[in-house]
Amino acid sequence: MTDAIELTHLSGDSAKILLFGAELAAWRARGVDMIWAKDPDIWDQTAPVLFPVVGWTRDGSVRVDGRTYPLALHGFAWKKRFEIAERRDDYLRLALVDDDETRALYPFAFRLEVEFRLHAGALENSLIVANIDSRPLPYACGLHPAFRWPLAGSSAPHTIIFEKEERPDVPIIGQGGLFSKPIRKTPLVGRRLPLEPQMFARDALCFLNLASHGLVFDNGEGARLSVTLEDFPHVGFWTLPPAPYLCIEPWTGHGDPEDFYGDLYEKPSMRLLAPGERARHGAIFAFEREAPVG
Repeated sequence: MTDAIELTHLSGDSAKILLFGAELAAWRARGVDMIWAKDPDIWDQTAPVLFPVVGWTRDGSVRVDGRTYPLALHGFAWKKRFEIAERRDDYLRLALVDDDETRALYPFAFRLEVEFRLHAGALENSLIVANIDSRPLPYACGLHPAFRWPLAGSSAPHTIIFEKEERPDVPIIGQGGLFSKPIRKTPLVGRRLPLEPQMFARDALCFLNLASHGLVFDNGEGARLSVTLEDFPHVGFWTLPPAPYLCIEPWTGHGDPEDFYGDLYEKPSMRLLAPGERARHGAIFAFEREAPVG
């Protein structure tokens, strides 16, 4: 049985995707390895797919129409094997449909597709959600790729540069992973967020309702990873210091607020799809490197 798919591009770029979880295990762009080399002693993942919730749920469960379901952190897509829907040398589309196991956690009929498309120096990664139920489908989804930090072997300070100026405050993630009303300040000034491992000692930095539709992960030595967002209004940054990676996480939703006890249909940041509707959420990751001078 096939466990992984290798994609290749005429430029020489490549990617490796696991069928379990539709997880991006490797991506090499312009001769540089972009995804961290997994170390199970630190973290046993590289790029989990988040669906049908993003973040923590209260007590590891959700409520739908008066019933409680054990749907926990980031949902279940990252724990399910996907099927190949379409495959070419530089393109892969994987699919997951509901089954008895998912309906015991999330009582809806759905189809989730994960797309990967290689370009020269870039990787396009999209999530397509389809409602095949007879009632509206509440969902959140997200990407969670762990990029190497330092990027391209740089010893210089790294920076996140947003497309537009953003608010410097982020929610404090409290007990059980719930989003607290109190906020904490980040070192973001205007568009620039200088990165230091200790920023993540407490938890992820979650920037909600962005003005930006993109950002840049800059290594300070002429190399940068640009991220273009399609219908992802939030982005999280996370690592386990001093682990050598930075997760850049586009999200449609986020964890349960600390004062939320309601139905999944009422949860802040959830999307609703009418029966028969589809929605696409995507990101383009593009690596660029300045030519050496002289």
